[in-house]
Amino acid sequence: MPAAALPTLLLALPFVVALVTLFIPTAWARNTAAALAGSVALIGFAIVLWLYPAIAAGGTLRHELAWLPDLGLTIVLRLNGLSWMFAAMITGIGFLVVLYARYYLQPDEPVARFLSLFLGFMGAMLGIVLSGNLIQLVIFWELTSIFSFLLIGYWHTYASARDGARMALIVTGTGGLALFLAMLLIGHIVGSYDIDTVLASGEAIRNHPLYLPTLLLVLVGAFTKSAQFPFQFWLPRAMAAPTPVSAYLHSATMVKAGVYLLVLLSPVMSGTGPWVWIVTYTGLVTLLIGAYSAVFQRDLKGLLAYSTISHLGLITTLIGMSSPLALVAAVFHIANHATFKASLFMAAGIIDHETGTRDFRKLSGLFRYMPFTGTLATVAAAAMAGVPLLNGFLSKEMFFAETALKNANPFVDVSLPFVAVLASLFAVTYSVRFIHDVFMGPPPTLLDRVPHEPPALMRRPIEILVLLCLLVGVVPGLTIGPYLETAVRSVLGADTPSYSLAVWHGFDVPLMMSAIALVGGIILYRLLHGYLARGVDSPPFIGHLVGPRIFERLLLLLSARLAPALERLLGTRRLQPQLALLVGLAIVAGAIPLLAGPIAPRLSLDGLDPVLALVWLLGSVCAVGAAIQAKYHRLMALILMGGAGLATVVTFAWYSAPDLALTQILVEVVTTILILLGLRWLPNRLENVPIDVATSRGARLRRARDFVMAGVAGAGMAFFAYAMMTSDAPQSISRFFLENAYVLGGGHNVVNVILVDFRGFDTLGEITVLGIVALTTFALLRRFRPAADSIDRPEQQRIQSQYEAARTDEEGSIVSDFLRVPAVIMRWMFPVIIVLSIYLFLRGHDLPGGGFIAGITLSTGFILQYLAGGTRWVEDRLRIRPTLWIGSGLLVALLTGAAALLFDHPFLTSSFQYLDLPLLGRVPLASALAFDFGVFVLVVGATVLILVALAHQSIRNARPTARPAAGASGEVR
Repeated sequence: MPAAALPTLLLALPFVVALVTLFIPTAWARNTAAALAGSVALIGFAIVLWLYPAIAAGGTLRHELAWLPDLGLTIVLRLNGLSWMFAAMITGIGFLVVLYARYYLQPDEPVARFLSLFLGFMGAMLGIVLSGNLIQLVIFWELTSIFSFLLIGYWHTYASARDGARMALIVTGTGGLALFLAMLLIGHIVGSYDIDTVLASGEAIRNHPLYLPTLLLVLVGAFTKSAQFPFQFWLPRAMAAPTPVSAYLHSATMVKAGVYLLVLLSPVMSGTGPWVWIVTYTGLVTLLIGAYSAVFQRDLKGLLAYSTISHLGLITTLIGMSSPLALVAAVFHIANHATFKASLFMAAGIIDHETGTRDFRKLSGLFRYMPFTGTLATVAAAAMAGVPLLNGFLSKEMFFAETALKNANPFVDVSLPFVAVLASLFAVTYSVRFIHDVFMGPPPTLLDRVPHEPPALMRRPIEILVLLCLLVGVVPGLTIGPYLETAVRSVLGADTPSYSLAVWHGFDVPLMMSAIALVGGIILYRLLHGYLARGVDSPPFIGHLVGPRIFERLLLLLSARLAPALERLLGTRRLQPQLALLVGLAIVAGAIPLLAGPIAPRLSLDGLDPVLALVWLLGSVCAVGAAIQAKYHRLMALILMGGAGLATVVTFAWYSAPDLALTQILVEVVTTILILLGLRWLPNRLENVPIDVATSRGARLRRARDFVMAGVAGAGMAFFAYAMMTSDAPQSISRFFLENAYVLGGGHNVVNVILVDFRGFDTLGEITVLGIVALTTFALLRRFRPAADSIDRPEQQRIQSQYEAARTDEEGSIVSDFLRVPAVIMRWMFPVIIVLSIYLFLRGHDLPGGGFIAGITLSTGFILQYLAGGTRWVEDRLRIRPTLWIGSGLLVALLTGAAALLFDHPFLTSSFQYLDLPLLGRVPLASALAFDFGVFVLVVGATVLILVALAHQSIRNARPTARPAAGASGEVR
């Protein structure tokens, strides 16, 4: 595989293995799923390392997969220095977290589900950093929100997990919508969604009138994802997730997506006044609030969560300064923060795992029980505090150096260094508290069990990360130096400044600021120690700002006040007003072209056959009669609807469209029978019900309105259709299909070639909708109960039963046997219909037929069996799993389309050739046949699922109070 295609493998591997992992049996999950997930992360990390020489040479690897090239939709994977650094963190730390999770999670937990979601989360984050297209980036951006929602709510039996997951999804999902609007605006300004094109259009973006709204939308997306003020409140609530999720989310994924986006777009959006003021001071406020709040937390993970908020604020501040050296410091601290924060979260998880608590009030003196874990946590906390000879010290020194620079604005000149030192002082305080309160002091007395060291392999990921903290802090130039240079140069290009990663720069202002922060932080901890030991619920003075109270109140306002008001204003439980609104909007949309310019169809009856005109007239009469009878006589309305459908069938056949005629008549048959089955369970019409005069007048007005709307909509559709068919189009698309159906699609049946090749994407969408409709129908009918007046057997069946019971002689037996003859014939027709459906399927590419027609044909076979034998008889003899049919059909169709991507062709590109087969000779074979098979399978599954949902009403009628046991007849899987 060429190097440019390796990012595709890197991105696809987590998603593919996530699907496989999901189906691993629970008994094997802990080892097998962990091995699979760890292998994926390790292979991904190896791919990233393998690609580094090409990236270090200054190149950007691009791999384009044509999706819908005619519409400009192309999947672009792009790997440069910045995305390489993030991909290395995502896969490398991902592997360590999987190893840690193997020992953290209990054997009786759904480990396979956890690791499947974890791999999906990894793939989504890789998708963000590898995306070379803005819309593609937004898709993966939202995927990270969805997967984080599922992972945070992994322990869904706890209310805190559900609430935290919901809050994270609402906040980050809303930010994702804002980001989507921003990307649409950027694409409008630049004229392209390609990231390389966008990054080369900085002047055009900054000078455009839409720059400010675009910037604000981008910042909302980034700030919500990276928990910047005022959106920081969701991150502490996400601590309800298992610790492996927290370690991964805080270090290498989710919250780093926002700062990645800011770094990525900084070359084209930074440097302006709005960028500097908004980004810099949002970061400063977040830095200070997060650090201050972390000091007063009584939960280990809560302290680490607020410290993450603070460090993300530090990174955001550096990005907002719009200085090349500040951007270097931001990228450097992104990497440093990932190492010490992942190790600290894992250490907190070990403490919780071995002691049963994360409460500071119950923890003390653990160093004598867990010396190795205590030592590792101490080093990681020191790196977080910015102690010299550790990686956190170097990037914080660069931060101090940037804030200490003289600025022309007096407010900026004073506020930046002051807030930087104060926040760093708080960081030292909460770092000292993390170590002193947990590992120092007397032995714990409030624990339920005696703590001890975890298994060695559970501690190994922390050891590796802490070693990196030490190595980067001592010899930064040999460890992270080249990789940092590669990442920064990919963003700044020729503007990359010279900088030094030396450990010692002499006695300067940044060193003095570090000393003040270190000493002041220790003193502050000593002053607050007694107050913190008593336990606090929230940080003093600003507890209402950092907590989720504002969010909860807004959510309550929306759900309790605004939503009901909107529902009363716009909503209705009745179907008729909803349809009236839809039809009204359709009329308005159809009237717009008429207002823009007159449409003048050629009104001519030349060549109109009188027989066909009579058919149309009968069809129109049936349609109008069905509309009238729908109010009074459902069965008559259904019969008349069938007459209108038959008129359509005759029209298709008349104009030499056998495929359409065959499809129409089969659909008419199946839908008529299914509707008849549904009518069986509806209540009878209420006749002679007294209605007051006002109600009667209102009903007449409503019916008059509906009549006018229906007439206008129907006449308008007929007018537009006729105008299109009689217009003098400069080019007819039909000629293209006629000339290229066989040349490009390998089939003589133009209609089928259009469905499975030229317009295959439309067909994929249609069968997806069909499957959703079937599943929705089944879900609704599961809760449906027949009307009280339809529970008894129909009058015709009661009369027949009485007649048969009265005939006890031989003649009566003959009569009963005679009545069973149609049922026997319908059962005998099942294999015949199966053969016919296969025949129609195989001939569909060259002759009338195809997957849809064959699927409807086979569905009629199942319908006949239900009609002849009843629900129990059929399901005792046939193992029907329509949901499996639906899923399999959709999967086959998707895989057929995706197979083209492996050969660098657009999605759903078909191929055909002739094969020489024994006995059969030379046979044409098209890959579209596999796609058509997916259509066939899904159509059968969807139709049968609706049939089963209707047929099961009789079972519920027979046993209204009993619930069928698992595996009973009629179970739909």
